[in-house]
Amino acid sequence: MTKQLYRWEGIERPYSTNDVKRLSGSVHIKHTLAQNGASKLWDKLHSLKYVSALGALTGNQAMQQAKVGLDAVYLSGWQVAGDANDSLEMYPDQSLYAVGSVPTIVKRINNTFQRADQIQIMEGNHAVDYFLPIVADAESGFGGVLNTHELVKHLIEVGAAGIHLEDQLASAKKCGHMGGKVLVSTQEMINKLVASRLAADIMDVTTIIIARTDALSGALLQTDSDEKDHRFIITNNRISSDTTIRGTRTEEGFFKTNAGMEQAVSRGLAYAPYCDMLWMETAIPDIGECKEFVQEIQKEYPNKMFAYNCSPSFNWKARLSDTEIRSFKDELGELNVKFQFITLAGFHSLNYSMFELSEKYRDTGMTGFVELQEKEFEAQERGFTAVKHQREVGASYFDQVAQVCTGSTNLSAIKGSTEEGQF
Repeated sequence: MTKQLYRWEGIERPYSTNDVKRLSGSVHIKHTLAQNGASKLWDKLHSLKYVSALGALTGNQAMQQAKVGLDAVYLSGWQVAGDANDSLEMYPDQSLYAVGSVPTIVKRINNTFQRADQIQIMEGNHAVDYFLPIVADAESGFGGVLNTHELVKHLIEVGAAGIHLEDQLASAKKCGHMGGKVLVSTQEMINKLVASRLAADIMDVTTIIIARTDALSGALLQTDSDEKDHRFIITNNRISSDTTIRGTRTEEGFFKTNAGMEQAVSRGLAYAPYCDMLWMETAIPDIGECKEFVQEIQKEYPNKMFAYNCSPSFNWKARLSDTEIRSFKDELGELNVKFQFITLAGFHSLNYSMFELSEKYRDTGMTGFVELQEKEFEAQERGFTAVKHQREVGASYFDQVAQVCTGSTNLSAIKGSTEEGQF
């Protein structure tokens, strides 16, 4: 079996090759970063025990992740909402920001990767693979099937290797660790997964698609239109004039459901043919809970891969021992949980490090900053290069560009600089 055939093993497309050709137009545009990233991520998912990623909200954070050799970058919608959106606001994770915000950060990260790669190649170095695959948060698609389709196309255009989509109602979307989550029907989520795959096929990119369900805790349902959801709807035992049992509804008209593992498994089984990986959002770090979900899915789809959010919303030390925390990722890997990530790593590391530096600067003046600088100097032995911040962002690269254009070194930014003299 060829690799390409294996890539699509178990994936269903309820549309034809002719449909894709008919919708693709006459010009074939190559999306190199997206395709290279998708291929690289697929290979890592099958060659590594699991793929490790941290959430980044800036290009420089992603660059540091590449320097130490992490496997991929996760781009969290939560982090974009909180501190990196095109609306220039600080928002909670409720799809309040402009729909183009996540694509903007994908582009920013890939542009940073390109610059870092240009610098190292200019210096005769090939040590770091800066082009880590980026898995981007497509939220609930910011609307219906067409909104989802266009968002996924936009993410591919800027170089995302993979996307994830969740089964919440876009207009009422909440962070997976908030209350009041409203699920769309199972069929609507399937339709959005199909829209995502069609977008990738039209763009001719083998995008990794992750389907996330919030059904473990999601106790509200937008509509009772899908029979697959009926057994989870809480009924009030009142018989209507058409002799059907009416479900209990909220003031907004949403149906109340029996949230829990059975509802999550039902949705996982329904989504499995239309995605590459499944993700069940959880409230606590519980290997047993994850194992139950995985094993129920694997009864029908034995080769299905899974993703897991090692969330900062969990109080890890309150739930697990140090030994359990240390082995957590390996235990997930044994369950075929192949993509493991800390969603809000960038947010927490950025805020704590700046808080700590500010505190020390307030109390000890320059001593507080010099302590940080000394740690940077020490980290150079481990591959840290940002202590030379002019070089890090490309001053030497653009010196070379200017020299090629003019033949002169008189205007070199690095030559004679403070950095050259002291670092």
